[in-house]
Amino acid sequence: MINVDYLIVGAGIAGLCMARQCQLKNKSFLIIDDSSRTSSKIAGGMFNPVVLKRFTSIWKSQDQLDIAYKFYPHLEEELNQKFFHRIPIYRKFASIEEQNNWFVACDNPITSPFLNPKLETYSFLHIPSPYGLGEVFDTGYLDVGLFVKTFQNDLKEKKNYIEETFLYEDLSINENYVDWKNIRAKSIVFAEGFSMHNNPFFNYLPLDGTKGELLYVRIPDLKLKSIVKSGVFIIPIGDDVYKVGATYNWQDKTDVITEEAKNELLEGLEGLIDCPYEVIEHFAGIRPTVKDRRPLVGSHYKYKNIYLLNGLGTRGVLLGPYLSEKLLLHIEEGLPLDKNIDVSRYYKKLQLIK
Repeated sequence: MINVDYLIVGAGIAGLCMARQCQLKNKSFLIIDDSSRTSSKIAGGMFNPVVLKRFTSIWKSQDQLDIAYKFYPHLEEELNQKFFHRIPIYRKFASIEEQNNWFVACDNPITSPFLNPKLETYSFLHIPSPYGLGEVFDTGYLDVGLFVKTFQNDLKEKKNYIEETFLYEDLSINENYVDWKNIRAKSIVFAEGFSMHNNPFFNYLPLDGTKGELLYVRIPDLKLKSIVKSGVFIIPIGDDVYKVGATYNWQDKTDVITEEAKNELLEGLEGLIDCPYEVIEHFAGIRPTVKDRRPLVGSHYKYKNIYLLNGLGTRGVLLGPYLSEKLLLHIEEGLPLDKNIDVSRYYKKLQLIK
């Protein structure tokens, strides 16, 4: 029997962040994943502290940034790999009204630290911007695919990673530990993303799932060094290659690429740039989104050593380090979870507890 502090199911952003927190707190762990489905591999990876559609603040944005700015660079140094990129995001305005909304947000004490009141006009080659662009501070992107691949490989080398399908019927639950095959863990954390729908311990929770598609395109003439967001976002990832995303589909729960989404993205791209491009690749995946736009974190209503870390949605880059730290502190030190993220907010609604 192998004894560990934590068994982590799922090796996307959520599961890997939980594994890293275990490393930082000197907790033993094993992570289990069969790579069957993960939205992390196709994520745009963009992070920013402001909702770029409405110029409103994101919940706990500064706290999330403070943790992420230590979390990713320290891991980069340890893994000798560069995947966390702090670069500006510019929001292209489509009207005078959007300009005015920007200036209102610049005067708001909650959002003003993240917004530049001085607009950029015609600053970018091949991006016409008659109404200007607004710069957002504390932004960038995580090369999610590289982060996932590099950290997974490191965990495999350290024998912390099991490439296998987790079968729920193999789990035996006891008051102070759980057993899975020949592994005994004090606690188990499920970080499965949209696959939570197959999890008998948590499949009753309102994880909605939103399909997203994105493109990799080559644009030799653009020479862009920043992220630009209008109807779509465009992220420079080197060698004249850019990520263009992303679509939102609440009905389709498959990870099959579609011509409809491709055309939607290309229409957005052509409305943003005025130079030739070439489509290289097209990806699709399901984001683990929740109806109330808050994550699902905390313990099972009945089994107190079974935990959930899910519902990171489109903001996994910042939420992953933040939520995994909060969950570990909750388990190890008994610190209460914020009621906005605590999964127990649904237990009374679903009449699972009194």
